[in-house]
Amino acid sequence: MKCLCPVIVLALCTFVSSQRTPTISYISQEQIKDIGGTVELECSVQYAQDYPVLWMRIDRSRQSDGLPISTGSSLIIRDSRFSLRYDTASSTYTLQIKDIQETDAGYYQCQVLISLNNRISAEVDLQVRRPPIISDNSTRSLVVSEGQGVKLECYAGGYPPPRISWRRENNAILPTGGSIYRGNILKISRIHKEDRGTYYCVAENGVGKGARRNIAVEVEFAPVISAPRPRLGQALQYDMDLECHVEAYPPPAIVWIKDDVQLSNNQHYSISHFATADEFTDTTIRIITIEKRQYGQYVCKAANKLGTAEARVELFESIIPVCPPACGQSRTSDATQVSGSMAPILIIALIFFLHRNFYTKY
Repeated sequence: MKCLCPVIVLALCTFVSSQRTPTISYISQEQIKDIGGTVELECSVQYAQDYPVLWMRIDRSRQSDGLPISTGSSLIIRDSRFSLRYDTASSTYTLQIKDIQETDAGYYQCQVLISLNNRISAEVDLQVRRPPIISDNSTRSLVVSEGQGVKLECYAGGYPPPRISWRRENNAILPTGGSIYRGNILKISRIHKEDRGTYYCVAENGVGKGARRNIAVEVEFAPVISAPRPRLGQALQYDMDLECHVEAYPPPAIVWIKDDVQLSNNQHYSISHFATADEFTDTTIRIITIEKRQYGQYVCKAANKLGTAEARVELFESIIPVCPPACGQSRTSDATQVSGSMAPILIIALIFFLHRNFYTKY
């Protein structure tokens, strides 16, 4: 009877052990790796000798679907980057992945199948560092009218989650103040024409050089006109240029007016426009061989869909020709040609003055 006791106890212990529910005693913590690196994922199980143990890959976007990678100590998938080790002493299954790719990111689940409808599992999250990529739902370009509110948006993918900052071309001051603004959305409560230009959305997360998107912000505004020389004098029969600087967007229609009559190119006038940028235009009218009736006020007028503006330039008669453009000859006739240089005129005036004073004195 005494000899049977140890045998009974051993059988009872074996029976109890075989009836214990399998458990997962250890699973690796979250792993963050670079592309091209290596990771080892460990899963330790207890009392699972008689049960299938699987590694599964779970896609983040479809967590209900899983891809079996291994069962027991054998791999299911054929990929030389994957390998599996089993340590009998600790009942640990180690899944190794070499040359990690961006697509390897996701949840890796260790499962113990107890029955058809019963399983226990634990999972580890594998994050793969990825450089920022600016999303398509970010602002690309914008055309707004002056005075409107504006919202520039920028979003980016990558891991770790990228930080978004805003800058302007040439480090110009942002409408919000300062040269840098941090956040996904840059709000401008009331935009002005001075706020137009290129804005930079910069996404950085410490992986690679980051990403940048250039966002062109164009502001539509009514014309603003200035006349650099609002009053000019010129002698009869000489040419003279009158000019205006126009700032407007969209580009305006520009006309020159005198005495309520719109002028055009002919033998008396030559009008030209020079666009120095999308918003800037220099306009010039040349009065050719000036006659008496051509002296007076000239109006430079610009108009677009947002408004109209004008500037005035006065042309008055002078005795001495002014350069430019009258540095050449008058146009009356060859017999009356006069040099544009002031030296001969001054010499003649000096001789006349000395001659008159001499006869007056003696």
